[in-house]
Amino acid sequence: MKALLNFVLFQIGWFSSVLGAASNMPWLGPVVFVAVFSWHLRGAQRPDLEAGLVLACGIVGTWFDSLLVATGWVAYPAGQFSSVMAPYWIITMWMLFATTLNISMGWLRGKRLLAAVLGAIAGPASYYAGQKLGGIEFREPAFAVLALGIGWAFLMPLVLELAERLNGFEPNLQRVRA
Repeated sequence: MKALLNFVLFQIGWFSSVLGAASNMPWLGPVVFVAVFSWHLRGAQRPDLEAGLVLACGIVGTWFDSLLVATGWVAYPAGQFSSVMAPYWIITMWMLFATTLNISMGWLRGKRLLAAVLGAIAGPASYYAGQKLGGIEFREPAFAVLALGIGWAFLMPLVLELAERLNGFEPNLQRVRA
């Protein structure tokens, strides 16, 4: 039940972020993120580890999406502090995504190849859906989709590794595997 609720809350946050940006309300997604993050931390045995994971994913996402913006392959209609940096709502969406890694996406733990394949497909698909809803623009569609596929194929196993090391729901798991 917890995994299902986690998945549903992520979807609510995702749609709030994308539709908020598309409607010139880029603050909507971050507001939903704060609520989801608060709920998420209350359920953790080690909230400090989960908060570290969320922050780490925010940094990874800032770097990755800012690279896409700086290359000119993607653009965002709202919420940017700088023309070469990812908008704040995308950064909090990465942080929202981190809340799924140890709960609804925990089944991917230890399955690096599957995680890479899933990332290569689902990552670009998520951005494509965001484009269809008006939250993102592909300025160079072929390069953008290729970069998203390659990037997510690399990043998905990486963030899952971070989640395993910073697992606030099963804090002893990393020690058992070490």
